[in-house]
Amino acid sequence: MIAVTGATGQLGRLVIAALLKKVPAHQIIAAVRNPQKAQDLAEQGIQVRQADYSQPATLDSAFEGVEKLLLISSSEVGQREAQHKAVIDAAKRAGVQLLAYTSLLHADKSPLGLGVEHRATEKALSESAIPFVLLRNGWYTENYAASIAPALAHNAFIGSVGEGKISSAARQDYAEAAAAVLTQENQAGKIYELAGDDAYTLAEFTAEIARQSGKKVDYINLPEADFAKALLGAGLPEGLANMLADSDAGAGKGGLFDDSHTLSKLIGRPTTPVKDVIAATLKTL
Repeated sequence: MIAVTGATGQLGRLVIAALLKKVPAHQIIAAVRNPQKAQDLAEQGIQVRQADYSQPATLDSAFEGVEKLLLISSSEVGQREAQHKAVIDAAKRAGVQLLAYTSLLHADKSPLGLGVEHRATEKALSESAIPFVLLRNGWYTENYAASIAPALAHNAFIGSVGEGKISSAARQDYAEAAAAVLTQENQAGKIYELAGDDAYTLAEFTAEIARQSGKKVDYINLPEADFAKALLGAGLPEGLANMLADSDAGAGKGGLFDDSHTLSKLIGRPTTPVKDVIAATLKTL
């Protein structure tokens, strides 16, 4: 049995879809906080079990009979270390034979603040005696595509990356990588640094938005503190605004760049071009 935590999330649903192309539905467990949101998965023959990172009691029953487990990192920054430790402990009790974890690109040396909790989780895994594999995911191109609408509205795309290169990939690419690892043999002990085939600056990303939309859009680079203030002014919660600004600054230091092409090798095809994600986003606006 293969279990996927956070299975109703954006990445989780794509992983489930990718797994369905490789294994029968009855061999997949969707471990979710709210089973009511996974009714469509249950209708496909997938087992749906409640698994709340913050309620360890739910994890033991969720992981019963699980051989391989994908721990998709929690979205609750600041609570991840404790939540992930609860999952790891439950997986150990359940006798899980392989735990795959969605970490951060070059987590061991990442300048991004997000790296702290990922490093703590990787340490907990190494101390757990559970066979594990690290999927160190780079940035999702969709993270930046989410700012296309306001960029068009204000004729400006703001950030704090400077000339830093970003090797992002589409969420679908990372999902297929996870499914590949979960269905291949001899994965324990491996570390995958996953990133897009092509790298770009935010100025180049902005130029592509302008090209495809036919509208004037300029990239405006701001100091980290000013970028955080701008995000706050746009209505983002303080914690999220600070995290995004810190991540941009980290990207400016090379934290989101990788040219190993490990991701495309793992999924057996080139990663999704940035221009395609921009085009898909513009169609929704």
